[in-house]
Amino acid sequence: MAASVGSAPARAVNIIHGVTVKCTGMAALRLVCAISKAARPLPGFLVRPLSLSATAHSYKYVNALDENMDLKAVTDRAAQTLMWTELFRGLAMTLSYLFREPATINYPFEKGPLSPRFRGEHALRRYPSGEERCIACKLCEAVCPAQAITIEAEARADGSRRTTRYDIDMTKCIYCGFCQEACPVDAIVEGPNFEYSTETHEELLYNKEKLLNNGDKWEAEIASNLQADFLYR
Repeated sequence: MAASVGSAPARAVNIIHGVTVKCTGMAALRLVCAISKAARPLPGFLVRPLSLSATAHSYKYVNALDENMDLKAVTDRAAQTLMWTELFRGLAMTLSYLFREPATINYPFEKGPLSPRFRGEHALRRYPSGEERCIACKLCEAVCPAQAITIEAEARADGSRRTTRYDIDMTKCIYCGFCQEACPVDAIVEGPNFEYSTETHEELLYNKEKLLNNGDKWEAEIASNLQADFLYR
């Protein structure tokens, strides 16, 4: 019976079940132990890598496929084991990238292009005459989902309305761009500058003077970006 188990796994299973049905008690237990000892150990690739149980090696997979033993398959397995073909294939892939153009740049000495819609540091713009664009309509303050904008205004002698206070808490801002979209005169914008890290919290509380200085500094880039994107506004 042990020979039949080793030669025909599927048939052995049927025989085992047939015998265990007929045999009871100690006789059936001895038969099962004898068959399990006669069974061949499993190949390494069929055993779970993290299994530490000795009984795991006694399992027999009825539908397990035998390894291909033709000359080409044996030669390939020997080459993989003795010549480390996978290792050299990986090294060749690594070396091939040495002769390609790098995908990275040497920041901060080199910088990549920015989209005209890039939303960076806020700025208040002026007209070419130097007059402030902001008319204190407070639409940006109303639309801001983070409530980061605070505006106070008063009327001038000529009847025009202008801001006396324009504060932005940059620690609250989520850079959604709603303030720029809501502004009817393109006064408040998010410019191209993204390098404005600070060491204190107070430096991120922008007032009107700070915002106007940003607008004067980045006016050329801001105007160019607005012109490039005017068809989609």
